[in-house]
Order: sequence, then structure tokens, then C-alpha cells
Amino acid sequence: MTVETDYYELLEVQKTASADEIKRSYHKLAMKYHPDRNPGDKEAENKFKAINEAYDVLKDAQKRAAYDRYGKQAFTNGGMGGGNPFNGFDFNFGGSGFSDIFSDIFSDFMGGGRGRSARSQAQDGADIRYNLEITLEEAFNGVEKEIKIPTTTECEDCHGHGTADGKEAPVCPNCHGSGKVRTQRGFMIMETTCPHCHGEGRVVKDACKKCGGNGFIQSEKTLKIKIPAGIEDNTRMRISGEGQSGIRGGDNGDLYVFITIKEHKLFIRDGANLYVRVPISMACAALGGKIEIPDIKGEKIEIDVPAGTQTDQQKKIVGEGMTIMRSNKRGDLFVQFRVETPTHLSARQKELLEEFRSISNEENCQPEAKGFFDKIKDLFVA
Repeated sequence: MTVETDYYELLEVQKTASADEIKRSYHKLAMKYHPDRNPGDKEAENKFKAINEAYDVLKDAQKRAAYDRYGKQAFTNGGMGGGNPFNGFDFNFGGSGFSDIFSDIFSDFMGGGRGRSARSQAQDGADIRYNLEITLEEAFNGVEKEIKIPTTTECEDCHGHGTADGKEAPVCPNCHGSGKVRTQRGFMIMETTCPHCHGEGRVVKDACKKCGGNGFIQSEKTLKIKIPAGIEDNTRMRISGEGQSGIRGGDNGDLYVFITIKEHKLFIRDGANLYVRVPISMACAALGGKIEIPDIKGEKIEIDVPAGTQTDQQKKIVGEGMTIMRSNKRGDLFVQFRVETPTHLSARQKELLEEFRSISNEENCQPEAKGFFDKIKDLFVA
């Protein structure tokens, strides 16, 4: 039993995707699997044909509705699950859709179809992703970065036609320039991509030497990207029209710059706020004092340490955090104190600490320790 490939899966979109989303995804995939980009790759050629078949159905609202309801059976003999082949199908003969197909058939029958001009097979350029890493200071201040990205540009020698003489290629004799071929099965008309020209409508016989018949060449371009102050980690920036170049009049793709911020050696960021852990001596924690630390701008900040400060106790410095994007405000800086126990004591220091211990008691020096031992004394076995 052959498993039917879902058209939505082929185009890598959800079933609820809009017409624009389907079109964009189709353009990307068509460029990726185009036979000119994959010479001799049978798998890519089959993939190209499959996505064209899927797009032929999903780009048309009426065909898509029929496919959503009946699947591919909508386009086989009998269609629509048997019975009346047009059951539940809304034909709008006053507009586009299937009325165009029938009018084309009658036009061909009367001899008018073969005389129509070939369509311009424009292709939109693909989007590009670029990963850019910046420092926390650059995120705070904002920065302009110069980046180089790979891209494709229309071949200047052939003007995107892919031909040696730079003129439009001859019209495909199989589809007469439409890029499509139609077959009739019962009451249904099926339209598929022309296998001879692969939907281009024209066939390149004598290829351009510079681009090899592709109509485009690989290149590299340099861009300056302005990163706004206060930008968050993992932010995605979209630069319209700076992706891959369109071919034969197609629109350029977009450039998506993904911003990541390097881990800072001192500060930890949480939104607009900054956190810093500062070690202080036991004496400073007990008696209080002043310390100096650098802020994100590299300037010194003087901080008062309250007497009796404990490890992990925090102090908030208002307005010394990160820049808030599109605002003249800043977040806050939170200083977390870490009380250090002295090591490598001299004899005199040990003597002083012994004296301090002898005249200390839990109630006035270690109230938390007294409360702790009061709670657990009943747990000891007598």
C-alpha cells in the first residue's frame, strides 16, 4: 500500500497556513530543489516536482478546499468520494479558479492557446539567517556591527535569463511557455508542472558561461547592522530585502539576524536588571563600611555595607541596571554580598579572634545560631 504524501507536509507549512505563508515556503523550497541547482540529483528533481504539484493545488482556494475535504481523491476519476463529482464544490465561473482552466481549454480547442506569450518565471529570493554575538556592554550602549553574508545576485552577463546571448530563452515546446501541462480525468482537469522546462516556461539550450545557466551567481556582501541599546538575548532582527536576490524580477528575500549576548565575567542579566556578587570581609560585614564596584558603564559606584550584613543579603541600586530598549529609563542593579571567612591567620589575628569568641554569646552575636540550636536540642538523645 502506497502512503499518500500530504501536500502541507511537502511545503513544510501547517494546515492553517495563510496563502502568503504557503507562497513564501514554496518559493524557498523551489529554489532549494530546483534542478539547475542540483544537476544530476534525481531525488532533488522528484522533490521539485512534488512541491510544484502541492503548490498547484494549495495556491488555489477552491482546489485547496477540495483537497482539505477529500485529499487527492478530489482530483481523480469520480472525485469527492464517489457520487456527484462536484458535490460540495463551489465553482465560481464569474472569477478566477477553475473557470480559467475551462476557458483555457476551449481557447486551446479553438486554436488560441498556442499563441499566448510565455510568462515571466520570476522567483523570489530565499531568506538568510545570520547569528551575531555581542557583549553585554554593547547590548547596554547599542552598537553598529559590520557583517558579511553569502548571497546570490542576478547574473550581469545574461540578465538572469541563463542564456549565452543574454536574451530570453526559447519558449518551451511542451507547455508553450505556460510552465504547466493539463490532463483531464473524467470531469476533473489536473494541472501539473511541465516536466520539460520544470515550470520555467522556457528552455535554456546554450547556457551562459558565467552562471552556468542558473541566471544568478554566488557572491558576498557587507552590511552594517545597527543594534539598539537594551536589546535582549536571543532577539531576532529582520532586515527586509537583504536576503538572497530574486531572479527574473522576483522579490529579494529577507535577512534575519539572531542576537546572542556573551556571558559577562561580573554581571548576570535578568531582563532590565543586573546582578553582581561581591565578596566582603568578616570585619566589614560585622562593623559595616563602604566598598567600590564598577558598573556596566565601567564607572565606580560606592556602596554602603550595613553593619551585621549576612551572606546572600542583597542591596538594590536603583537605575544602575540595563538600558530599557526604546526608553530613557534603566533597570536596577542588585548587589549580593558574600561574607568571606578569613584564612591563613597570623598569630595575633588568632589571638584576637579567640578573645572575641571568649567574650561573645549567641544572643548578641549569633541570634540565628541560637534560634537554630533551640529548635534541634529536643532531637538529641539524652
